[in-house]
Amino acid sequence: MMTIYDIAREAGVAASTVSRVVNGKPGVKEETRRRILALLEKYHYSPDAAARGLVKQSTRMVGILIEDIRVSHHIESAFVIEQELTKRGYCSIIMGAGAEEEKKLESIRLVEQRRVEGVALIGSMFSGEAVQRGIESYLSRIPVVLVNAYMELPNVSGVVIDEEKGVESCMELLHGRGRKRIAFVTDQETPSNRRKLEGYRRKCREYGLNPEPLIYRVGERSVEEGRRMTERLLTERPETDGILYSIDLIAAGGVRAAVDKGYKLPEKLALMGIDNSIYGEICNPKLSTLDNRRYDSSVIAAELLRLGMEEGIRGQRRLLPCRILERETT
Repeated sequence: MMTIYDIAREAGVAASTVSRVVNGKPGVKEETRRRILALLEKYHYSPDAAARGLVKQSTRMVGILIEDIRVSHHIESAFVIEQELTKRGYCSIIMGAGAEEEKKLESIRLVEQRRVEGVALIGSMFSGEAVQRGIESYLSRIPVVLVNAYMELPNVSGVVIDEEKGVESCMELLHGRGRKRIAFVTDQETPSNRRKLEGYRRKCREYGLNPEPLIYRVGERSVEEGRRMTERLLTERPETDGILYSIDLIAAGGVRAAVDKGYKLPEKLALMGIDNSIYGEICNPKLSTLDNRRYDSSVIAAELLRLGMEEGIRGQRRLLPCRILERETT
């Protein structure tokens, strides 16, 4: 592999002159610059990224934190952000931060030690006090972007999905189809799920549905838990004619339970998930879902992070509306 010294020797110049050409700096005669560029192209010379980073005091590294890398829509978001930033010459470190607040704080500390120039935090679970302390303590001088969360810090931007309004739209659709007993099956306690439940409760009050909201909570995120909880719900509340699920993953189990119990979908029972994941597409029948625009929000997050790193930190909040994708269960 050719080094900068090999190029300099063949061009008959000092290594520092080649370095100036590689880094686009002035002070080199045009004829000399053209000769060096021709040699660089001839030998497919590629400057060492780490060495250039030391010269420019730049690492071109970005940290991406996820609570649990097994959650498909979060890892897909991380993938989109990583790909978008790779196009701009950045290298990403993706880490699983864990569910506990102190583990998230420790992950923030660890990623800062890698001298990253920006950080993306994926999911509403990163909006807690420990994370805020971590940003203030370790990341206050670099841009931070939250996906589906926001906090008012000068270096933090957030892309927030309007899932509360999205769930209200789902309730409007179901109520417009004559559904009077609509339940909500949710998973873990998160800011995102709290917003979804608030939209559900608001429409229950507005429409006068149910003596009280029908809310069931699964023990874990899985198809099996969705199936088990739906069986329980339909046994305890057989009058239920519509169910909303906090994520498609558990809704897929709900579809299986309803079909096994002999429900005709959507004639007798309408089901809807949230997040427009692959689970909704592989259901039989295919699941109607609330598209929370994971791809769009991730692209926006990557661009906000890039702008923060290249043009200076400028925290901002973006609110992104959801949209309903009707398939075969409504």
